Amino acid sequence: MRADLHLHSVFSDGKYSPAELASLVKREGVELFAITDHDNLLGCGEGEEAARALGLRFVHGWEISSFRGEVKVHVLGYGCEINDAYRAFHKKRVEAGKVRVSDLLRKANDYFGIDLTMDDVEAYHVRKDTPLHDLYVIKACAKRLGRRLDELSREVFQRGGPVFSELCRPTPEDAIEVIHATGGVAVLAHPGRIFLWSDEETRLFRAADEEGKEEFFRLSFSRMPLLLERLLPRGLDGIECHYPTHTASETEWLADYAASHGLMITGGSDFHAENGRNFIGKPDFEPDEGTCERLLSTKGSV
Repeated sequence: MRADLHLHSVFSDGKYSPAELASLVKREGVELFAITDHDNLLGCGEGEEAARALGLRFVHGWEISSFRGEVKVHVLGYGCEINDAYRAFHKKRVEAGKVRVSDLLRKANDYFGIDLTMDDVEAYHVRKDTPLHDLYVIKACAKRLGRRLDELSREVFQRGGPVFSELCRPTPEDAIEVIHATGGVAVLAHPGRIFLWSDEETRLFRAADEEGKEEFFRLSFSRMPLLLERLLPRGLDGIECHYPTHTASETEWLADYAASHGLMITGGSDFHAENGRNFIGKPDFEPDEGTCERLLSTKGSV
């Protein structure tokens, strides 16, 4: 069964509604999908309804934007439900989003010498009942400055850049805890995009040429066992092994690690919109029977 377990909709920073995503999933020949918007489950009801109408299999999901210090360590949750634990967490994320986006907006205006307002940022916040996301600030800046979104994000808004905010971030341990409290399973998102560097290494990475950057990527991935060893005792259930930017050797290592530790192996495109890099159903991924059974036995699955 072809699956894509990492898709974003307008309920966070994606382009399409959950129903539109379901139609795109159907068109691409994917049979099982999950909508994994940042820090909320609010699009899952529409996704579930669309999946039923199109004869697709569907799992409720979300991606919690967690950080260990200044290192981004996102965690995917599958089979979660909206309960008291979710509502308390969601309320905190809404309040935290306002604080962090205000901090980013102030730093961006100071750095670029511009005068963006919260209204400029809110223009990209389609669903007002969801937490504000850093990307809305980046989009507003890119439009004002006439810059490419990806280049601006990489050069200015990432860790070590002049416009970065670590305020009000949950930890990956917090993410695993709330995913379990909402009845779900917790999966480490895109490990190959977790950059396990010190502040000094981050500075050196930003100054390195392309060959030098590859060395830093390899250094970061060599530290992955240390992160996994920290999260396993907290109840980590799986690893997103199949991901567009993972190399073949990274995918193989992650899958071997997951298998040897009894963890689920998942995969997804991390599709937000057409960008020439992320495509629904890519990389090709077919979960094993045990993973399918576990996911499709959760509340709200189709």
